[in-house]
Amino acid sequence: MRGDIVLIVVADDDASQRIFTSTVLKRLGHTPLEAEDGDVALKLIQDSKAPILVCDLKMPGLDGHQLTQQVRALDLGYYVHIVMVTGRDQGADRRLALEAGVDDFMQKPLDAAVLTVRIKAAARLVQHEEALSERNRILNEAKERIEADLHAAADAQRRLLPDPRIEIQGCRFTSSFVPSTYVSGDMYGCFDLNHEAVGIYAVDVAGHGVHAALLSVAIGHLVSADFFANYALTPSGEHDPAALVRELNARFYSDEGSDYFTMFCGVLDQRTGTLTYCQAGAPSPFMIASDQGVTAIGDGGFPVALLPDLEYENGTVQFEPGATLVVYSDGATEAENADGTPFGEDRLMQLIAGVAKDDVAQVPKVVTEALTKWRSGDPLEDDLTVFTLERSSSK
Repeated sequence: MRGDIVLIVVADDDASQRIFTSTVLKRLGHTPLEAEDGDVALKLIQDSKAPILVCDLKMPGLDGHQLTQQVRALDLGYYVHIVMVTGRDQGADRRLALEAGVDDFMQKPLDAAVLTVRIKAAARLVQHEEALSERNRILNEAKERIEADLHAAADAQRRLLPDPRIEIQGCRFTSSFVPSTYVSGDMYGCFDLNHEAVGIYAVDVAGHGVHAALLSVAIGHLVSADFFANYALTPSGEHDPAALVRELNARFYSDEGSDYFTMFCGVLDQRTGTLTYCQAGAPSPFMIASDQGVTAIGDGGFPVALLPDLEYENGTVQFEPGATLVVYSDGATEAENADGTPFGEDRLMQLIAGVAKDDVAQVPKVVTEALTKWRSGDPLEDDLTVFTLERSSSK
């Protein structure tokens, strides 16, 4: 179709009927393609991509029913509007034609005025469908560009994360990261601090999708080993992760109060075995120790960037050689099964306790697999982060 000009196949074994129909179509500004039987008409449709077919019911070779069935079976990538010409006493044939996929009928003898109205209606439908197809093409191209950008953003975000398995100052760090969409509102890190301490953090931005991911990436760019050294270590060498959290609160707070996040931030002093941490609304991590089993640490705290001038406090826990800290986002405990039941903290703790008996480094992997099973294979509705920091028993 070019502008308002439509290619129309006219199939009729009666030459006078073909000429009459073609003459009316030409007066309407369209281009008729004549076929003396159904077989020729089928080939014309395939070769010309004509979107309208006017065909007689009774023809040699493929009759109108068979031609309609053949056209409907083609994978043309567009819809062909079929107008069938029938006699006065062919009601049963019309029912069969409708079942085969005919869109409209005209009765012999053809009337030029009726033919004009029917063709104008069919041409309008073709024009609307082509306009819709063009809009869909533009939308699909935009969707593909957006998806490509999101894939690139996801790759950039993952590059900010530590490797899933790293050794740092005799500690073994293992992680699992599962965004609920292309990008995630979760961010975390693990750093060597002056060869005497290990800094860790986990952030979960409120909300999901691109907006949350932009904030998490901004935090990921900002929170580095140098940032820890500047804000989580006092001039006297004491560890103060709460000061780091206060700095983030000052930087990211806005009057709207919509872009806030939860955070767990800690510094492990390898000399004393003390973990100093600040919990800002994040789930309580688990400490796995041979003499105490699995216990939760922390008491909640308040999210970051929700209110100005908040005071954050430090907590401490002894991190003995051979012990492991498990940090996770609320995507682990809030994941719901088909019945709407959340996985929950107790179930997560029991799962971790069972895995820790064999190989604690498998905790992130096993938790991720358990949540996938809990969701019956459905994607997680929230971003998921699980990481472990295992202190060497020889340290």
